[in-house]
Amino acid sequence: MTIADTASASGASDTSGGTEQVQLANGLSCAVPASSPLAKLLKSQRTWVGPDAKERLRILRSAKSVAIVGASPNPARSSYFVGTYLQQSTDFRVYFVNPNADTILGEKAYPDLASLPEVPDIVDVFRKPSDLPAVIDEVLAVGSPTIWVQLGIWNQEAAEYGESKGLTVVMDRCIKIEHARFHGGLHLLGFDTGQITARKTLR
Repeated sequence: MTIADTASASGASDTSGGTEQVQLANGLSCAVPASSPLAKLLKSQRTWVGPDAKERLRILRSAKSVAIVGASPNPARSSYFVGTYLQQSTDFRVYFVNPNADTILGEKAYPDLASLPEVPDIVDVFRKPSDLPAVIDEVLAVGSPTIWVQLGIWNQEAAEYGESKGLTVVMDRCIKIEHARFHGGLHLLGFDTGQITARKTLR
């Protein structure tokens, strides 16, 4: 019996009327009891697919400014490391958003996106998954076209919500790793870039 068959069978046995549609990896959907283990399993599976490598490269190439939401002044935090890379290894204008900090990496820290001196092309997010819907609303309010959610952070419903509002959503990917990979820089961390020289960039 396939997952789809199992889901249909589970749905048929539901007497409470509490069913929900779940999306399967093959693109089909089915109704299953909302409280069933199968529904929880299927909802936990990742079916959302964001921009592919060429599109991510286009996003990075066209951007002039990046705002880091959830930036930390703590050198041990990943957002600090990413901010350092963006400052030193890219031409982006980099802004740091943290209402509890005055300065980060020698730059003024802003309390929110609305306080920035310009609308950033990319909003890079270091916040927990449950915070993403609120961050997306803030991104929409200021008019940024792209939200980039950092590696290890996943909220599929938030990604789908952002896309439904016209945002370009990149999720569970590190902007530093992606930029370095496209520009031959990951050799510094021991990653194989697939490029013979660090001077070569993708076209």
